[in-house]
Amino acid sequence: VVKNKVAPPFRSAEFDIMFDHGISREGNLIDLGVEWGLVKKAGAFFSYGDIRLGQGRESAKRYLSQNPELAQEIEQQIRASAATTHIAMPDD
Repeated sequence: VVKNKVAPPFRSAEFDIMFDHGISREGNLIDLGVEWGLVKKAGAFFSYGDIRLGQGRESAKRYLSQNPELAQEIEQQIRASAATTHIAMPDD
């Protein structure tokens, strides 16, 4: 990404780009869910509440793509958590 008009300059981000789908929404949900404590990671297993998403990140991504209502629920929880939390930006 060369040009950015909506965020601070010179920041970095990591995300999966899938050849036939573009940026992996499910991968981002898993990463942010783990970061916000909504998705639990125990060893190689990912779970959301009592629901086991899969063994390994790719398996969890596949589960979320097959269950879009669960992916939507996780996204709403992430957005709610982010909206109520102040995030400090590091100084360069």
